[in-house]
Amino acid sequence: MVTLRALTLDDAPALTRIYSGASIRHTTGKPLTLDQAHEKVRAALARAAETPRAQWSWGIVTEDELIGLIALRRRTASMGTISYILREDSWGHGYATHAANHVVSTAFTTAGLNRLEVMHHPDNPASGRVLIKAGFTHIGTSDWHTEDGTTVPYEAYALQKM
Repeated sequence: MVTLRALTLDDAPALTRIYSGASIRHTTGKPLTLDQAHEKVRAALARAAETPRAQWSWGIVTEDELIGLIALRRRTASMGTISYILREDSWGHGYATHAANHVVSTAFTTAGLNRLEVMHHPDNPASGRVLIKAGFTHIGTSDWHTEDGTTVPYEAYALQKM
C-alpha cells in the first residue's frame, strides 16, 4: 500500500536516496546533497503556507518508508502540472500510478483546477504508462531546451476535468 503525506525536515536523508542513481537520469542528472534536500523540504513547507496556494508537495510512502515525491503546481488559475520521482528500487509496483491518481483528484477538487498537463523524457516510457493509467491522454511532444543548448522532444500529456 502507498500513501501520500506532507514532507518533514526528517525526510531530507530519504530525499537524497530518491534523487540519486537511475532516478535522476532524465531530470538534472545530479544527485541531491543533504543540504539541498533540507532546502527542498523547507521550500515545500513554505509553499504550503502560502495563500493563494500555488504548489502542493507530498512524500510517497510505503511501509513507513519515503520512496518518492510528487508535486502539483498551479500554472494558471485553471491549469496545473504534476511531477513525480521515485527511488529506483521502488519502480514497477504501481506506486507512481497510485500517487498520480490521488494528485489528480486533489487537483480537480481541492485546488479547483480544470486541466492538468505533464511531460516526460522520451527515454522514460514507463512514466508515460503511469500517466495513461492515471487518465491522461498523449497530446504530442514539446521541445525542452537543455542547459547544454540541445533540444529534447519531451512527450506531452493532458487531462481535462470531467
